[in-house]
Amino acid sequence: MLPLHVERWCAPPDAADRTVLAACRGPVLDIGCGPGRMVTALAAHGTTALGIDVNAEAVRRVLAVGGPALLRSVFDPLPREGHWNTALLLDGNLGIGGDPGALLDRIQHLLRPGGTLIAETAPGRPDRDERLRVRLHDGERAHGGPFPWALLGAHALAGRAAAHGWSPAGAWTVGGRGFTALRAAAPGG
Repeated sequence: MLPLHVERWCAPPDAADRTVLAACRGPVLDIGCGPGRMVTALAAHGTTALGIDVNAEAVRRVLAVGGPALLRSVFDPLPREGHWNTALLLDGNLGIGGDPGALLDRIQHLLRPGGTLIAETAPGRPDRDERLRVRLHDGERAHGGPFPWALLGAHALAGRAAAHGWSPAGAWTVGGRGFTALRAAAPGG
């Protein structure tokens, strides 16, 4: 069982989230934005930002509060490809697609050279590197079919990132949540 922190995702940014917001430099792409706490906070402070999510209800919620969001997968064509300055993978979204290498490669393509990815890593073992098939379940019934997911701790992410051309740009922990910042390869890098 992987717990989902829906209440936190629907609340305003907490202390840990605010450290991420402070590290963002626009324009910012929030990948798997959910109900949009981060993208709406960025937009409210004048930062150009866009949230993307594959869940129509999540995108509807972002739009309802005036946030910018699209119903898209990170693997679909997106606006401003190659020009985002910061990309966010929070709340377990490092697991999107179940193939962290493919996800890291895709984000390299979305960011401008030298742009930053800020990823929240799985709690617990820093060397955790797991591939799973998961299904959403509300405690009473399953919603949808199984889909691929991944869990990566901070050390596992650092190793995978280096193998895919990323450079370390910082790491921090707040309130039991761990974050890693990675720098996209510069031209010729």
